[in-house]
Amino acid sequence: MLTFDFEKPIVELEKKIAELQKYADEVQIDASEELKSLQNKRETVCKQIYDDLAPYQRVQVARHPNRPYTLDYINMICDNFVELHGDRRFSDDQALIGGLATIDGKQFMIVGHQKGRDTKDNIKRNFGMANPEGYRKAMRLFEMADKFNLPILAMIDTPGAYPGIGAEERGQAEAIAVNLREMMGIGTPIVCVVIGEGGSGGALGIGIGNRVLIMENSYYTVISPEGCAAILFRDAARASDAADAMRITAKYLLEFGIVEDIIPEPVGGAHRNHELAAKFFKEKIVKHFDELSGMTSDELKESRYQKFRKIGVFNETPESGDSSQE
Repeated sequence: MLTFDFEKPIVELEKKIAELQKYADEVQIDASEELKSLQNKRETVCKQIYDDLAPYQRVQVARHPNRPYTLDYINMICDNFVELHGDRRFSDDQALIGGLATIDGKQFMIVGHQKGRDTKDNIKRNFGMANPEGYRKAMRLFEMADKFNLPILAMIDTPGAYPGIGAEERGQAEAIAVNLREMMGIGTPIVCVVIGEGGSGGALGIGIGNRVLIMENSYYTVISPEGCAAILFRDAARASDAADAMRITAKYLLEFGIVEDIIPEPVGGAHRNHELAAKFFKEKIVKHFDELSGMTSDELKESRYQKFRKIGVFNETPESGDSSQE
């Protein structure tokens, strides 16, 4: 499994645990106490490291190739899932999937970005970067959910919408803009969750919800730290500095009111324990859907509208002696 530089103390402890377990098995001795002590130490060190991650380190965790993706969460939290295909205009975009599912006996429409696990799958999924037909497919499913009064769960995990020539020729910006407009008018509850990367308009294209949640080690931003560093510092290698300045991780997004809740992850990140990550994920989304279930269609639309109207609002304090802003 891919490990990061900041995880070296954890890796060293895991190596010691494996070596001790192997030795105990070979000589047939009881090393349970020593193993338990090392495992407890590993848990403590892992928690200390992950509680104190810098913003760019969380960006790295959000991109971990073993992190749970949309289909992983669907398989773990849904009783069944029927995938629906195509935008009825051009093709079926595999970078953005969706369909009907049941969670604890309740029907949902689920839409989300999907990355691949290996090179072949990533080419098929276009590394989670959707084309216009992906966003049009998502909008078709949102409209279906609205028609049949189904709550919508959207899972965001993309570095951004695909910027290729074909995507631009087929109206990438228009497809995303239509989704932003039309999602405001959906009359059923929408909960959006950033499960990994939340990149730019590619994320926002399915991100207009009554509630926007974020996994503890995910990020949500208008531009990648590398892109920001390349523009501001003329050096993409300064991505860590850009991430520090951009305030793109969960705790800052909660403070700014961009997200309503943070979904905790297992110690060491969701990539270390998919099942526990799914458990935390399910608990939070069920809670938020329950809170929205009593609202009327008009109330849902209005609350969604007001949520996004408030983002970026600020007050200016006039300088001493300046009465022009009073």
